[in-house]
Amino acid sequence: MSAESAVPRITLNNGVQIPQLGFGVFQIPPEDTRAATLTALETGYRHIDTAEMYGNEEGVGQAIKASGLDRSDVFVTSKLNNGFHEPEAAATAFDATLEALDSDYVDLFLIHWPLPDVGDFTETWGAMEEIYRSGRAKAIGVSNFQPHHLRKIHASGTIVPAVNQIEVHPYFQQDEVRSFNAQHEIITEAWSPIAQGAVLDDPVIGRIADSHGKSPAQVVLRWHTERGDVVFPKSVTPERVRENFALFDFELTEDDMAAMAGLERGARQGGDPDTFNYVPS
Repeated sequence: MSAESAVPRITLNNGVQIPQLGFGVFQIPPEDTRAATLTALETGYRHIDTAEMYGNEEGVGQAIKASGLDRSDVFVTSKLNNGFHEPEAAATAFDATLEALDSDYVDLFLIHWPLPDVGDFTETWGAMEEIYRSGRAKAIGVSNFQPHHLRKIHASGTIVPAVNQIEVHPYFQQDEVRSFNAQHEIITEAWSPIAQGAVLDDPVIGRIADSHGKSPAQVVLRWHTERGDVVFPKSVTPERVRENFALFDFELTEDDMAAMAGLERGARQGGDPDTFNYVPS
């Protein structure tokens, strides 16, 4: 079995399949993105998560070209920048994403934040639906949306988001949002899966890691996949990139999962979607 074939694929609500493990490029400088992404692709990752806001879509596109892989072999996600929620601006921003990636399409395009006090994100969702109907995004979804945001999408739109990408880690498990997503056939993706490293020194996670002969990061990432979420760890260190990929040669026990469930602290690392309204100047 090849390395990439070991990664499970999850079927989205429109039939598109997404690799459950991906490589995230958040906070990777543009000048380092090509090399880091190429390392990930050489390791076996076939899912790359970027965003307009990250400023490194071009490096992702360059890495895919340099890898020698067919574009169809790599699942690419990007996200609409917060300054482009107005429908015409969203369409223009999406065109810029395709140009930066040097690709005719993306596999998944997300509204990055709901920005509740900035504008009407339901109008933005209408623009996303048009992008989807054009065939240039194989699936569309949202990021950082709470259930009440999603209800507005359901009430106004005609397409159910395929994905909701939210902050999830052992100290902030998001069971309510994950349950809402599941009830509406929306796949949960977990960003900040190791809480920016905050969970790696937890003694419970350390004990579980020792019992399996794995690293704390591998245990946490495996916890995500066993819960059914899509996860995309980030690193620029080749050894860590490879370590994070080695998740499917062990399983957590029921006791392990119960112990991990007990780590919930309500400790959000990132912005609160109900108050986060940052728009780049």
